[in-house]
Amino acid sequence: MSTTATAPSHGRAPDGPAADAQAPDGHAPEVGARQGHAPERSASEIADLARRVVGTSSLDEASLRRYLHGLPGVDQVGAEGRAGMLATRSIKTTSKAWALDLIIRMIDLTTLEGADTPGKVRGLCAKAVQPEPGDPTCPRVAAVCVYNDLVPVAVDALGDSGVHVAAVATAFPSGRASRHVRLTDTREAVQAGAHEIDMVIDRGAFLSGRYERVFEDVVAVREVCRENGATAHLKVILETGELATYDNVRRASWLAMLAGADFIKTSTGKISPAATLPVTNLMLEAVRDFRRETGVQVGVKPAGGIRTSKDAIKHLVAVKETAGEDWLDPDWYRFGASSLLNDVLQQRQKLRTGWYSGPDYVTVD
Repeated sequence: MSTTATAPSHGRAPDGPAADAQAPDGHAPEVGARQGHAPERSASEIADLARRVVGTSSLDEASLRRYLHGLPGVDQVGAEGRAGMLATRSIKTTSKAWALDLIIRMIDLTTLEGADTPGKVRGLCAKAVQPEPGDPTCPRVAAVCVYNDLVPVAVDALGDSGVHVAAVATAFPSGRASRHVRLTDTREAVQAGAHEIDMVIDRGAFLSGRYERVFEDVVAVREVCRENGATAHLKVILETGELATYDNVRRASWLAMLAGADFIKTSTGKISPAATLPVTNLMLEAVRDFRRETGVQVGVKPAGGIRTSKDAIKHLVAVKETAGEDWLDPDWYRFGASSLLNDVLQQRQKLRTGWYSGPDYVTVD
């Protein structure tokens, strides 16, 4: 069975060319240029779409189980083999500068430690806005990701820079709390000015087959993201390292998208393995197939373990060849990372100057 087996009625996207990957148009886009998100959908529209996809008049435990377990199984050997093949691809030298700048623009610069302080967050925000002091051509990152109690600090520090504030919520990283607590957690972050919410699913509920509960959790959090005129976008963290099988990753991806996720995200960064290329590629297949089925585009965010520009470029190759060029944009693909930015800046300096500066020449997070 092919690793790119899709949901019923889907076809398979053709494999990408064997030649080196390159920028879609052969040159770098304007720094900071952004495409818009998909049109906003109401809760009733999301529910109607989910019922149509699942093929039922009511979304309940039985119908969700029947649909999710009816998705084609994943061939583990094929999935890992395709990811290994994608990892061998390189990009043309003329496209490397474009790729490095795109990676920077896709980064959610992250600090999620118990020892985080307002001062650390302000420093991270300064780096997010101006990653390489003295080089005005260096783009800004997409967002700064923090715990929700530090959202006001980040909002104040980033001002009108255009860099978003993302907050982890819903009892991150475990997700083990009542729905009331998780919704309160989310509401506090949104009211404090967070533009994006990274929620964790209850993996215990998912692994025990309580799909309706997980579905309703995502729906409820999304409603909080949009209540009282708020427009926070929702990234749903699957914590793939705890899902045990590729089949579960596929099912969790579809469940989150059916419930209205704007992004599906691999990991909290607290569990290993995190954002492996086979898992990320599987999620890229899911968003590609979901758009074919529904017309709705959903983003992907790998997080945890992506530390070098070489690793990030492998992900860009996977994006282009699996999901397609529409996802090569910060509105549709993000890297959750802390140390990745430093390596990308070093590689960028090497391209510009011809020599490798080393870690002492970039700011330390």
